[in-house]
Amino acid sequence: MNPAKLIKRSDLPLLMKRLRRQGKRVVFTNGVFDVLHRGHVDYLARARSFGDLLMVGLNNDRSVRRLKGPTRPVQKQADRAAILLALRWVDFVVLFGEDTPDKLIQEVRPDVLVKGADYRLAEVVGAHFVKSCGGSVRTVRLTKGRSTSRLLKLLNK
Repeated sequence: MNPAKLIKRSDLPLLMKRLRRQGKRVVFTNGVFDVLHRGHVDYLARARSFGDLLMVGLNNDRSVRRLKGPTRPVQKQADRAAILLALRWVDFVVLFGEDTPDKLIQEVRPDVLVKGADYRLAEVVGAHFVKSCGGSVRTVRLTKGRSTSRLLKLLNK
């Protein structure tokens, strides 16, 4: 893993300024990405196709426990970040501890915000903000039969 690709929140303003100066089209998505599977890989590849680089907001361990319960995450945030950064479609990962990525989206101000098609556009956190800045919001179809919940159920049988 290239540690320079794991971005600290405090380094975001400078990074975003540099990327904008270079004319890069920044795509942003977020999630827990706890047990990476084929569905995640397909999703991230599709998300990346909307721009020049993909930044992933990754829930930190504390926020995952709040959102998913005491048995999650299965993998620690450092491991989840390293796995994401090993994928050729992921250019940067930034950890966040809030329950939603709203504040992080405002800090990044992406050109394209991406979520899975299991969300309606009206439900996508940060969609209104991104559109108000001239960006776009895209949803991508999910790979049928691939989900973390399904995988964890199979593993726990």
